[in-house]
Amino acid sequence: MFEKEELKEAIKKVRESSKKRNFVQSVELIVNLKDLDLKKPENRMNEVVFLPKGRGKEAKVVLFSDSIKEAECEILSSKEIELLAKNKREAKKLANKTDFFLAEPVLMPVVGRYLGIVLGPRGKMPKVVSGDVNAMVRSLKNSVRIKVKDNPTVQCMIGTEGMGDEELAENALAVLKFLEEKLPKGRKNVRNVLVKFTMSKPVKVGKG
Repeated sequence: MFEKEELKEAIKKVRESSKKRNFVQSVELIVNLKDLDLKKPENRMNEVVFLPKGRGKEAKVVLFSDSIKEAECEILSSKEIELLAKNKREAKKLANKTDFFLAEPVLMPVVGRYLGIVLGPRGKMPKVVSGDVNAMVRSLKNSVRIKVKDNPTVQCMIGTEGMGDEELAENALAVLKFLEEKLPKGRKNVRNVLVKFTMSKPVKVGKG
């Protein structure tokens, strides 16, 4: 799709043109799509992509479980799920600050019943735990969510400004490769690709 050097060049330009802020900025990838009918459900996306060089700042993961007492993330029991359902403000707060949710299979109906109304519209219903829960947690902590629903645009973070251009470019390539495999016409569905820092103007990748 795009060469690593093209991505590195765009990231370098963003870095040079970006003003220093008093917080660590995220580096974001923007992929504008074309010739994609979003009225068709098969053309919409809500996927998780692993970033090989990490996010720079780990994603927040929450596990819904009664049987798993220790994991490398926050754990909420069925009782806590029911309590959250009674406090919509806290439920929304949890949904907004958490990047990914996991749930043991037996609790999926409980989550759906009590928190589906909050998690569903945000595209954050839990992934079912299978196999090594901590392996799943570690993977999600270094992943991003790719969403295409109403607008033909994908925007996700590929790291933070403290990461090297090479690392950021590799993460960007991972996202682009995923999209190329997922889109019905692959590269032909991509109008253009841009990169930006949180507070910077976007820079176009390559000449296409």
